[in-house]
Amino acid sequence: MDGVLVLDKPAGLTSHDVVAVARRCTRELRIGHTGTLDPLATGVLPLACGRATRLIRFLTSSEKDYDAEVRFGLTTDTFDVMGEETSRSGSIPSRAEIERAVEALRGEYLQMPPPFSAKKIAGERAYAMARRREPITLTPVPVRVTRANVLGIDGATARIELTCSAGFYVRAFAHRLGEIAATGACLAALRRTRSGDFDLRQAITVDQLQHPGGEWRDALMPLERLLPTFPATTLTAEGRQRVSHGQDVLDAHVQSHSGLAGRDEPRPEWVRLLDNEGNLLAMATAGKNGGSLHPAVVLI
Repeated sequence: MDGVLVLDKPAGLTSHDVVAVARRCTRELRIGHTGTLDPLATGVLPLACGRATRLIRFLTSSEKDYDAEVRFGLTTDTFDVMGEETSRSGSIPSRAEIERAVEALRGEYLQMPPPFSAKKIAGERAYAMARRREPITLTPVPVRVTRANVLGIDGATARIELTCSAGFYVRAFAHRLGEIAATGACLAALRRTRSGDFDLRQAITVDQLQHPGGEWRDALMPLERLLPTFPATTLTAEGRQRVSHGQDVLDAHVQSHSGLAGRDEPRPEWVRLLDNEGNLLAMATAGKNGGSLHPAVVLI
């Protein structure tokens, strides 16, 4: 089986737990997730299956949408309500103060990852060091928040919708909101509603995945439906043969282009290579020979 299954991850399971369930149910060992969700979080978790695992680097680099609940007046060591309490102010900011804090975290900036994260320090995961109460020195990473809106406030909890870049930590966002509001805050709940081209409309539940009737097969998105925002080049039969051997394809091997700029415009970094039936053959970069394309990630 080759393609992507979009799971609606329930709370309480890790992303690796969901992968393990998928491997048992589909009997496909080559499965990898395309963006970790903490056990607290629910929502869109795309699973790359079979040959689609070769595309994970492209599937993980897209923007994500989240619906987050942030609790003010409380901080924890993990920056969410599942962690150990580190302070309790009991203070609740006004809506205007929350709006100002959210506005300050829109745009592009450097975000400090949480101590309890999968970031590596000298080859070891930060969360392992944090559990041992060892000092941790993390490096801020560039992130982008293109949308952040306060949807409502209920007591000490604000519901906020976000659109952010890959690698963004919503737990760190919640913690920083508390610092800006001077009340402290942590993440109370999180639901991912979109990951790149995948959203909840395509998602199936873990129960559906485990159904003995194999309902998941109808939900599997085949290779040819993946990465639709990337430009595409359709090849001749000879071009397909060259791709299967990892050889560059030239203009003579091209039937048509879609989404590519003119010859005088710079080529995009990555191009999908298709056969004349629309099957995805490879992801290609610019070749060394003029207008050629080099199949860097081959799927056939």
